[in-house]
Amino acid sequence: MKREKTPIPEDLGKLEQLMIETTGLNKSFDLGVRKLKILKKDVHLYYINGLCDTQFLMRIVEDLVEVNDHERMSSKLYEIIHNRIPHQSVEPMKTVEEMVDEVLSGLVAFVVEGEQEALIVDVRSYPGRQPEEPDTEKVVRGSRDGYVENIIVNTALTRRRIRDPRLRFEIFRIGERSKTDISIAYIEDVANPSLIKVIKQELKNIKIDGLTMADKTIEEFLVKQGYNPYPLVRYTERADIGATHLLEGHVLIFVDTSPSVIITPTTFFHHLQHAEEYRQSPAVGTFVRWARFIGLLASLFLLPLWYLFVMDPSLLPEPLEFIGPNEETNIPVIAQLLIADMGIEFLRIAAIHTPTPLSTAMGLIAAVLIGQIAIDVGMFVPEVILYVAVAAIGTFSTPSYELSVANKLFRLALLIVVALFHVPGLMVGATVFLLFLIHIRSLNTPYLWPFLPFSPKAFMQIIIRRAVPGSKIRPSIVQPRNKYKQPAKSR
Repeated sequence: MKREKTPIPEDLGKLEQLMIETTGLNKSFDLGVRKLKILKKDVHLYYINGLCDTQFLMRIVEDLVEVNDHERMSSKLYEIIHNRIPHQSVEPMKTVEEMVDEVLSGLVAFVVEGEQEALIVDVRSYPGRQPEEPDTEKVVRGSRDGYVENIIVNTALTRRRIRDPRLRFEIFRIGERSKTDISIAYIEDVANPSLIKVIKQELKNIKIDGLTMADKTIEEFLVKQGYNPYPLVRYTERADIGATHLLEGHVLIFVDTSPSVIITPTTFFHHLQHAEEYRQSPAVGTFVRWARFIGLLASLFLLPLWYLFVMDPSLLPEPLEFIGPNEETNIPVIAQLLIADMGIEFLRIAAIHTPTPLSTAMGLIAAVLIGQIAIDVGMFVPEVILYVAVAAIGTFSTPSYELSVANKLFRLALLIVVALFHVPGLMVGATVFLLFLIHIRSLNTPYLWPFLPFSPKAFMQIIIRRAVPGSKIRPSIVQPRNKYKQPAKSR
């Protein structure tokens, strides 16, 4: 049920009382009102300390006070102020609720005695950091600017890369209490209108107090993931990656206070791409991509396969008979694998919570003391440490953090199934894993495309990094309105 809107009263005393009742004016120290007298009429200025550009606001007030020296017609004061405010973004508001929402967002409201409109001026200056290279998406060569927690900066970084008049940024406000700004970005003559419509509808259907966890909350409402560990959207903090996906026909979702941008729709293979592949020559990019695929397979299947060979050495061909522990220990190998794998997870969690100057010391302690001493006292066999470390490196080589954690969960599950059922456990476990991925759909997009359903041309582009001049067609999975990336003359 929608609340009735309260029109802005002509009496500024009544408006101030409404602000006291609804926003805690005079209680909250950061919410303030500046009262001016211009042409013998009262003018109130409502603002939030810390969210406004103080210097620019002072300039506006100075220009308005000077009206007393140059104007005489008080009956036209509202029009005079509207004309004299030296800012490109001035919008009238007719209700108290709309005015309050804008003021709490960091904008400034000017209200003139005898008028039932407030002039909203966008002088926001949110506290935050400057664009810098994201820690999780570093490249050897390439831009060093990345998205930050300010939605205005993020859209500007994207607009700087795509100066197309058909690039659209539609903004919404979600959250009954937080009123968080959210923007969806797409290129109008490229993106699929059905996809845009679905995303808009899902966003408008979100009913929640606040989005303090920003984009992650939006993701859970948008794709309804439940307990599926595999990521159904892709996150990026790089503006060049966001712009590239826009040109392919994807829709981006920007959430204020988050440095990550949501890319929709995405498949399993989208999470294996990295900007470094496209900052090198096609041959080098292809090599890097294959190395990443090998790391992915190692993170999934290396430990279960090695443990299967440990339990049944007869499966090994003669040249590989050296694989497996040469000595017995009191702790079963499966327990060693699980303990060591969880130990790696403890180290990862500890690294997140450890201050940067101490993280190097923590790594030395883990590698030199814990690992070596555990082998010396007979708790672990050396091969366990070796293969767990290789699997962990494969996990860290996966570009998507969310995908790497999901793969780790699957690896642990497959390891337990192999311990219980040996060869049938590996075969059935791998088959169930594949069927599970086939079953997943993200915004009606097959998760394993272009492998299933199979698309030969698109699959070759997954395997081999093609040169940009040879890549002329947008991915069909997003159903773009214009399927060609390059103009007709260049084709």
